[in-house]
Amino acid sequence: MARHTKSYQSSEATHDEAVRIARGTQRPGQTKEQTRLIAQGIQKGIEQYKKQQSARARELDKSIKKIKQQPTPHETHAIEAQEKIVYRQHWLPWLLLVLSWTAIAAFWLMY
Repeated sequence: MARHTKSYQSSEATHDEAVRIARGTQRPGQTKEQTRLIAQGIQKGIEQYKKQQSARARELDKSIKKIKQQPTPHETHAIEAQEKIVYRQHWLPWLLLVLSWTAIAAFWLMY
């Protein structure tokens, strides 16, 4: 038996949903045959969407499995990878502070 068959059996729920959507968007004067064709198109679209989503889910599962199988880094590598954070302040605010206090002191001494 082949693993993948070319003919895809659609579920009854997909068919019912497609018919419900086709009837909901039915225009006045539209024949039953046209509605049936629209329902078939909607059903094929739903089936194609479900196939794409299942393929994406399989790929995601494969990638998660690969990530889980990769060895975790040892503690020594984690310690070496830490960055040293150095906070440096600019000199301009300190200069302005000293100048303003000097100006206040000079003004106070004059009077």
